[in-house]
Amino acid sequence: MAASGRTSTGWFAVARAAEVGTRPVPVGAGGRAYVVVRLRTGGEVSAFPARCPHRLVPLAAARVVEGRLECPYHGWRFDDEGRCVTVPSLGPDGSPPPRADLSMPWAVEERHGWIWLAPERTPVPLPRPAGMPALEPVPGPPGPAGPVLGNLDPSLEHAWHPLALSRELRPGGWLQVRLLGRTWMLRRGAGGLAADPPAFGVRERLGVVWLAPAQPYDSPLEVPEDGDRRFVSTWLPPVRSPGPAGPLADTFLDVGHAPFVHSRIGGPPDAAEIPAFAVSSEDGGFRAELERAYETPHHPGGVDGPPVRRRATYTYRVPFQLRLRLDSPDSGAVTTVLCLLQPEDADSTRVYTRMLMSAGPGERLPGPEELAREVAIQRQVLAEDLDLQARLPQCGLPLGTRDEVHVPADRPGVALRRALCDFAAATARLAA
Repeated sequence: MAASGRTSTGWFAVARAAEVGTRPVPVGAGGRAYVVVRLRTGGEVSAFPARCPHRLVPLAAARVVEGRLECPYHGWRFDDEGRCVTVPSLGPDGSPPPRADLSMPWAVEERHGWIWLAPERTPVPLPRPAGMPALEPVPGPPGPAGPVLGNLDPSLEHAWHPLALSRELRPGGWLQVRLLGRTWMLRRGAGGLAADPPAFGVRERLGVVWLAPAQPYDSPLEVPEDGDRRFVSTWLPPVRSPGPAGPLADTFLDVGHAPFVHSRIGGPPDAAEIPAFAVSSEDGGFRAELERAYETPHHPGGVDGPPVRRRATYTYRVPFQLRLRLDSPDSGAVTTVLCLLQPEDADSTRVYTRMLMSAGPGERLPGPEELAREVAIQRQVLAEDLDLQARLPQCGLPLGTRDEVHVPADRPGVALRRALCDFAAATARLAA
């Protein structure tokens, strides 16, 4: 008979054989989470752990490509033995790191119309059921073993957070908002801005109303394009992400996911190699730079053409202030994207996005049509990223270096985790 759910030793019926094709099916065996899939139509069934080791994306969202299981986030591919055979950001000659290989179950078999899985080596022979075998519920994948930064982390009390666009809070008006799991009332009166319950401070900057619940230990993000007459600026409508802010900040800093998540501007998956980032620490965060060809639907100025070579500069300030500046060396055109995140509740983050554009020295300002086109592209990118967030672990951003597998393209993400670790340690000393 099949082993009970209290042990991982034995054989577990996990799915009807007829229901398993080339789309992964999430299953449970011995209290562990897996996916089962056929890597070729009509082929044998393979079983994989439930998450990709890179960024813990559920492999239930993966697809089969050329007889391999491909993660939907960064295109990492795994063969039927769990070996990672492709990491696109490393280029065609790159070698996946050893930790990228998956820890596979001991055996998977297709017998008697069912898929059977043995998580560990077992002396028990595969049973022949008299009737329909009992299927275990699909457990949630295991969470990170190390520290995780969620939206309710105590360290976030000691930071300035965006709460509303300035235009959302009119003179004499009020707004009820959520921040760090609490409700706040913002008012704009004759004496200026006020918050209830009282906070360390409320201020206005960059067209945004900010609040610091306790004495802040962060540094403001500088945006030189703000107020520069060579730039036109617009805000996208604020949106909500169905998850914590940390993973969304990581996605904003991530270049390697573009060919697999953003089909319109990400470029082809077979050209997903990422050059080395130059990352330098700064007060309250860091700066990351690289230069590469970016796929765009059009060139600066609206002219169609091949990929544009741009210099990308990411600037980050803890906890959730991000700026991306894209410079086109040939034309001098600049597009800057400002992203500010408001951790509302454990499972909700409000996202503020501002675009600032310049056509280059001596050129006219980008017109309304060009600005609207860029905004439409950015809204699509943001919508695709938010859809991705719904698949990521909802606990927050893993900060431990061993919980995920990192490659050179992840240097900004590693810097993000280190900056947040330093921030948490500093705020702990501040609160002591």
